[in-house]
Amino acid sequence: MVITLETDYAVCIMELLAHTKKRVDARTIAEKTRVTQRFTLKILHKLVKSGLVVSFKGAHGGYLLARPPKEITLLQVIEAVEGPYMFSRCQQQEYSCDHGSTTSCCFHKIYDEVTALVRNKLRSYTFADILSSDGSADGVPQQL
Repeated sequence: MVITLETDYAVCIMELLAHTKKRVDARTIAEKTRVTQRFTLKILHKLVKSGLVVSFKGAHGGYLLARPPKEITLLQVIEAVEGPYMFSRCQQQEYSCDHGSTTSCCFHKIYDEVTALVRNKLRSYTFADILSSDGSADGVPQQL
């Protein structure tokens, strides 16, 4: 399985925002992450809508993390872009699974377990952890 390019970019954008304490405009975010400005704005819209990022309008506008990096997990960012993480489409309510019996999918329990493991692991990584693993001092945001 591979996360989408949009999600990969969202993680990069969140890492950039976690590195700074000041507002960052969309053009700067796009340049520093090497994502087109149009795609950056699309991703930022999802991150703002999910409550992970705050946007400010006007000449001195820009974007900031809505919470400290230690309170934002990798799972939250992935799900802000892609929706709830599930290992298999058969876990979706609207999906009609044709594996196994007509009453239940024989793989459903296994997929539920795998999904729970992945979700818990992604939830265990905060952006403070990510910053501290890349050489930043204890996950404290740096100036751009």
